[in-house]
Amino acid sequence: MAVKRVSKSEFKAKALEFFRLVESTGEHMIVTDHGKPVLEIRRYENTALTPLEELRGSVLFYEDPLAPVALEDWELLP
Repeated sequence: MAVKRVSKSEFKAKALEFFRLVESTGEHMIVTDHGKPVLEIRRYENTALTPLEELRGSVLFYEDPLAPVALEDWELLP
């Protein structure tokens, strides 16, 4: 599926139409300036994850989680 590319001038003239298209189809759009991509328009997706869900799977290995932590193991602020 090809991403729709439009120039700034075309986007300016039809912005509301393009917003509705992106909102209804979910496909994103690239806005160009003199042929170079400058903006990407995409539908907002709410991914309301809890902090625990965001961190899940981020720790791959922890050798001894119950071992005490010595003072010199911490980074101290100056």
